[in-house]
Amino acid sequence: MSVALSINLNKIALIRNSRDTEYPSVTQHAQMCIDAGADGITVHPRPDQRHIRADDCYELANMLSVEFNIEGNPFAAPMKSDRAGVSDYPGFLEIVRRTRPAQCTLVPDSNSQLTSDHGFDLVRSSDELRPIIAELKALGCRVSLFMDPDTAQIALAKEVGADRIELYTGPYAHAHEQGDHSASLQQFAQASSFAASIGLGVNAGHDLNLKNLSVFRQALPDLQEVSIGHAFTVDAIELGLKNCIAAYQQCLGK
Repeated sequence: MSVALSINLNKIALIRNSRDTEYPSVTQHAQMCIDAGADGITVHPRPDQRHIRADDCYELANMLSVEFNIEGNPFAAPMKSDRAGVSDYPGFLEIVRRTRPAQCTLVPDSNSQLTSDHGFDLVRSSDELRPIIAELKALGCRVSLFMDPDTAQIALAKEVGADRIELYTGPYAHAHEQGDHSASLQQFAQASSFAASIGLGVNAGHDLNLKNLSVFRQALPDLQEVSIGHAFTVDAIELGLKNCIAAYQQCLGK
């Protein structure tokens, strides 16, 4: 199975936001990634708009020629902007309604989190998520839920109507960095196999990089897509963007 590489542009937006400027351009970097061979573009607009902003999502939706994946907390409410020249955050679902991305990845992150660091607890969230998932699917979005490698929770993802899951790979990446990742990798492989067996597609993301991606991909034959942003941005500084895309695609067997 060919695994799609979706590049997360949050860090490009973070660099731009460190100055009162539109440089570097998020849309230009998206096009550069596409030209270099990326299969998709991912963004995660948070309410404080510390990196990707709502306006970025609208501009990307109007220009992308590859799959657009918008990640975020479906319960994120509108928020006033405290920065001059930056539009108010309209709420996550409103962004999705306006852009209708090919894929919408729902993530249970709070406003205070530095980054996403756990999957949904669907024992608690199923009833709230079910109508949201139904609305997103009616908009034409494929719906993926950010999940830990827990088969009981993954079974609930199928029940609430998700099309895919995105496995939160932070624990695997940490184990790989520590030099003993076999048990973690086996857990993710079992979770992926279970998801595929009940008809869920399998995505993965968080802290995947050029050192740990290849072995992860080989252990998960049902894997369909990875989204990579932080490590990709750092690696692109060293390798150049075009060579970096090629290196990640090589890790995915291309």
